[in-house]
Amino acid sequence: QVQLEESGGGSAQAGGSLRLSCAYSGVSDDKYCMAWFRQAPGKEREGVAAQYPRNVGAWYPDSVKGRFVVSQDSDKNTLYLQMNSLKPEDTAIYYCAADLSLACAVVRGVLHADLFANWGQGTQVTVSS
Repeated sequence: QVQLEESGGGSAQAGGSLRLSCAYSGVSDDKYCMAWFRQAPGKEREGVAAQYPRNVGAWYPDSVKGRFVVSQDSDKNTLYLQMNSLKPEDTAIYYCAADLSLACAVVRGVLHADLFANWGQGTQVTVSS
Protein backbone atom coordinates (compact mmCIF):
# COMPACT_ATOMS: atom_id res chain seq x y z
CA GLN A 1 0.00 0.00 0.00
CA VAL A 2 1.03 3.59 -0.61
CA GLN A 3 1.68 5.85 2.37
CA LEU A 4 2.55 9.54 2.19
CA GLU A 5 3.47 12.00 4.94
CA GLU A 6 4.11 15.70 4.42
CA SER A 7 6.28 17.92 6.60
CA GLY A 8 8.06 21.27 6.45
CA GLY A 9 5.09 23.61 6.43
CA GLY A 10 5.03 26.76 8.50
CA SER A 11 4.95 30.54 8.28
CA ALA A 12 6.98 32.81 6.04
CA GLN A 13 7.08 36.41 4.94
CA ALA A 14 6.29 37.37 1.37
CA GLY A 15 9.42 36.83 -0.69
CA GLY A 16 10.68 34.12 1.62
CA SER A 17 11.20 30.40 1.07
CA LEU A 18 10.07 27.07 2.47
CA ARG A 19 10.87 23.49 1.55
CA LEU A 20 8.21 20.83 1.93
CA SER A 21 8.99 17.13 2.21
CA CYS A 22 6.88 14.08 1.43
CA ALA A 23 8.11 10.78 2.83
CA TYR A 24 6.63 7.90 0.90
CA SER A 25 6.44 4.11 0.88
CA GLY A 26 4.84 1.59 -1.45
CA VAL A 27 5.66 3.77 -4.47
CA SER A 28 7.50 2.46 -7.53
CA ASP A 29 9.51 5.38 -8.89
CA ASP A 30 9.42 4.06 -12.45
CA LYS A 31 5.63 3.61 -12.47
CA TYR A 32 4.13 6.33 -10.28
CA CYS A 33 3.44 9.97 -10.87
CA MET A 34 3.99 12.06 -7.75
CA ALA A 35 2.58 15.52 -7.29
CA TRP A 36 1.93 18.43 -4.96
CA PHE A 37 -1.49 20.05 -4.60
CA ARG A 38 -2.72 22.91 -2.45
CA GLN A 39 -6.12 23.98 -1.21
CA ALA A 40 -7.09 27.29 0.36
CA PRO A 41 -10.38 27.78 2.24
CA GLY A 42 -13.29 28.09 -0.17
CA LYS A 43 -11.19 27.18 -3.21
CA GLU A 44 -10.73 24.05 -5.29
CA ARG A 45 -7.69 21.86 -4.87
CA GLU A 46 -4.99 23.03 -7.27
CA GLY A 47 -2.04 21.08 -8.63
CA VAL A 48 1.22 23.00 -8.21
CA ALA A 49 3.83 20.45 -9.30
CA ALA A 50 4.11 16.99 -10.82
CA GLN A 51 7.11 14.68 -11.03
CA TYR A 52 6.82 12.31 -13.98
CA PRO A 53 8.05 8.71 -13.67
CA ARG A 54 11.33 7.58 -15.20
CA ASN A 55 12.75 11.08 -14.74
CA VAL A 56 10.89 12.29 -17.83
CA GLY A 57 10.42 15.75 -16.37
CA ALA A 58 8.21 17.94 -14.24
CA TRP A 59 5.13 20.13 -14.68
CA TYR A 60 4.09 23.39 -13.05
CA PRO A 61 1.12 25.69 -13.56
CA ASP A 62 1.71 29.33 -14.48
CA SER A 63 0.85 30.44 -10.95
CA VAL A 64 4.05 28.90 -9.51
CA LYS A 65 6.30 28.38 -12.52
CA GLY A 66 9.74 29.85 -11.88
CA ARG A 67 9.16 29.94 -8.11
CA PHE A 68 8.53 26.30 -7.13
CA VAL A 69 10.77 23.32 -7.90
CA VAL A 70 9.89 19.67 -7.32
CA SER A 71 12.60 17.07 -6.81
CA GLN A 72 12.88 13.48 -5.66
CA ASP A 73 15.46 11.58 -3.64
CA SER A 74 14.86 7.90 -4.37
CA ASP A 75 17.44 6.74 -1.83
CA LYS A 76 15.55 8.54 0.94
CA ASN A 77 12.08 7.85 -0.48
CA THR A 78 11.30 11.54 -0.26
CA LEU A 79 9.67 14.04 -2.61
CA TYR A 80 10.46 17.73 -2.09
CA LEU A 81 8.85 21.00 -3.04
CA GLN A 82 11.15 24.01 -2.85
CA MET A 83 9.03 27.14 -2.64
CA ASN A 84 10.75 30.46 -3.36
CA SER A 85 9.53 34.04 -3.71
CA LEU A 86 6.46 33.18 -1.67
CA LYS A 87 3.32 35.26 -2.02
CA PRO A 88 0.31 35.62 0.29
CA GLU A 89 -1.71 33.82 -2.40
CA ASP A 90 0.40 30.71 -1.72
CA THR A 91 -1.24 30.34 1.69
CA ALA A 92 -2.96 26.94 1.72
CA ILE A 93 -2.76 23.39 2.95
CA TYR A 94 -0.28 21.53 0.77
CA TYR A 95 -0.79 17.86 -0.03
CA CYS A 96 1.44 15.20 -1.50
CA ALA A 97 -0.24 12.78 -3.91
CA ALA A 98 0.78 9.70 -5.87
CA ASP A 99 -0.72 7.29 -8.37
CA LEU A 100 0.13 5.35 -11.51
CA SER A 101 1.44 7.21 -14.54
CA LEU A 102 -1.94 8.15 -16.01
CA ALA A 103 -2.53 10.49 -13.07
CA CYS A 104 0.16 12.77 -14.50
CA ALA A 105 -2.00 13.61 -17.52
CA VAL A 106 -2.47 17.37 -17.82
CA VAL A 107 -5.79 18.18 -19.46
CA ARG A 108 -6.17 21.72 -20.78
CA GLY A 109 -3.39 22.90 -18.51
CA VAL A 110 -4.83 21.38 -15.33
CA LEU A 111 -3.55 18.53 -13.18
CA HIS A 112 -6.65 16.76 -11.86
CA ALA A 113 -6.82 15.78 -8.20
CA ASP A 114 -9.52 13.22 -8.98
CA LEU A 115 -6.94 11.10 -10.80
CA PHE A 116 -4.91 10.56 -7.61
CA ALA A 117 -6.06 7.92 -5.13
CA ASN A 118 -3.20 8.25 -2.62
CA TRP A 119 -2.85 11.33 -0.42
CA GLY A 120 -0.98 12.58 2.60
CA GLN A 121 -2.66 14.45 5.44
CA GLY A 122 -1.37 17.84 4.36
CA THR A 123 0.82 20.54 5.86
CA GLN A 124 -0.15 24.19 6.40
CA VAL A 125 1.75 26.98 4.66
CA THR A 126 1.01 30.56 5.68
CA VAL A 127 2.56 33.54 3.90
CA SER A 128 2.13 37.02 5.34
CA SER A 129 2.61 40.32 3.53
